[in-house]
Amino acid sequence: MTVSYSELVTQIRAYTEVDSSVLSDTIVNDFIKFSENRIFRDVDIDVFKSHQTANLTASNPFLSLPGGSSPTPTSLGTVRYMQIFAPTGTPLRDYLEQRDISYMNEYWPDRTATGTPKYYAMWDDNTHYIAPTPNAALTCELAYTYKPDGLSSTQTSTWLSQNAPNVLLYGCILQALGYLKGPADMIQYYDKMFNESIQALATYEMGRDRRDEFRDGVIRIPLESKNP
Repeated sequence: MTVSYSELVTQIRAYTEVDSSVLSDTIVNDFIKFSENRIFRDVDIDVFKSHQTANLTASNPFLSLPGGSSPTPTSLGTVRYMQIFAPTGTPLRDYLEQRDISYMNEYWPDRTATGTPKYYAMWDDNTHYIAPTPNAALTCELAYTYKPDGLSSTQTSTWLSQNAPNVLLYGCILQALGYLKGPADMIQYYDKMFNESIQALATYEMGRDRRDEFRDGVIRIPLESKNP
């Protein structure tokens, strides 16, 4: 089962038995956006992982992050790791270790002094701070999760609508019932349905999809065996 934008909008209104005079397109779009954001935060989905290279400049300890301009990248989710390597020759890669700004300031108090980078920290939403300050131009490979384009009238199909439509639907209905001040028992029911469906998605994406049968073995469900 998959769902398009128009189908999801129709389903939200049908499940809540409310038409467009109350649940306008603008309001429903908010439900979809809020639900997508919650799913994105709660489940680490492999398809939203990406890599991007950038150039570290000698004597500059700051690196702008991908995903948009200051003050906040629009598509960057979380940083997974960072590697550096020389732009020419054999690319011997070194991982940078993440630290807090306070640690970096104590470790490398003089930012005009340069050396081989060892650590990185989140300076702000748009920038990484590197220490030691690079002593040469280096290539940086950033592994991160990105925020995908949401379902809309112009983006009529997304990974979630194709692969987890029930999670998206239950999340939207839950948003709609809260907006409509719906019955407590219905809110409780759809909250249960949403949590069960998102748990199933998380089990697959963060569990089964990352298992290796040879290394981890086949998933087994214990069966109760009665004594004869």
